[in-house]
Amino acid sequence: MWLILAFMSAALLGCYDSFKKQALRENAVIPVLFLNTLFSSLIFLPFIIMSSTSDILDGGIFHVASGGWEMHKYILLKALIVLSSWILGYFGMKHLPLTIVGPINATRPVMVLVGALLVFGERLNVWQWIGVLLAVASFLLLSRSGKKEGIDFKHDHWIYMIVGAAVLGAISGLYDKYLMAPVESGGVGLDRMMVQSWYNIYQCGMMGAMLWLLWWPKHEQTTPFHWSWSIFGVSLFLSAADFMYFYSLSLPDAMISIVSMIRRGSVIVSFMFGAMFFHEKNLKAKAFDLALVLLGMVFLYIGSH
Repeated sequence: MWLILAFMSAALLGCYDSFKKQALRENAVIPVLFLNTLFSSLIFLPFIIMSSTSDILDGGIFHVASGGWEMHKYILLKALIVLSSWILGYFGMKHLPLTIVGPINATRPVMVLVGALLVFGERLNVWQWIGVLLAVASFLLLSRSGKKEGIDFKHDHWIYMIVGAAVLGAISGLYDKYLMAPVESGGVGLDRMMVQSWYNIYQCGMMGAMLWLLWWPKHEQTTPFHWSWSIFGVSLFLSAADFMYFYSLSLPDAMISIVSMIRRGSVIVSFMFGAMFFHEKNLKAKAFDLALVLLGMVFLYIGSH
């Protein structure tokens, strides 16, 4: 069951990346990100209110558990990690082709794997290791494809931002496992809906402060903001993708290294959007890189059974 949820999350995440690329085209990054966190918060706010004021959601998958500072301090740290990743990722996404960003993000599970081996003691079999090596190979080949478009992976600061976002995303993935693992297993044992609902609200507050203090005073001298319905689509697809992701991690025997790798299969969806709607270049070489990522997903899936 946790594998099925992970694949569903991957498909939704691919749509999220594609809508994000569209929302950022010739648009100011900070207000777009603020609205994304605002809409995501509004999606989950009714669940928080109904869970705390009635018993309608009790025992259901949308129930949000309550807790004090002892729990919320962990969620606040989660919000800081994710928002830092998003800020770097949004700026990088705006200035790089989607068919470059997607495969780079697909290497994130390799970072998660190292952490999972060191922190949680997870072990991969031969099939799964082959999948990981294929993902690494795809990244190396992608750097060659990027050079054909004038993107030097060693000196392009937008590439560094995407890689930084991937590193922080990997840290967030490991932290998620820690947050939702039972106390007897060394985790915090937080409710998954509590984590997803409140970290969106905390992020919204942080982005509101950034919008007011950093962007608004200089907004007339920077890239202007314009409304697009794709901004709401970003929040909708991300909320659905994260819901499937957190649900998957909350199930027994779920492996964060495998869930994270499958989740990065979203690159398949975003690559298709980049090719069909954004008309990006050098698709044949990138398609081969993508095929390695896809093959890696297959090996991981076989190894998990």
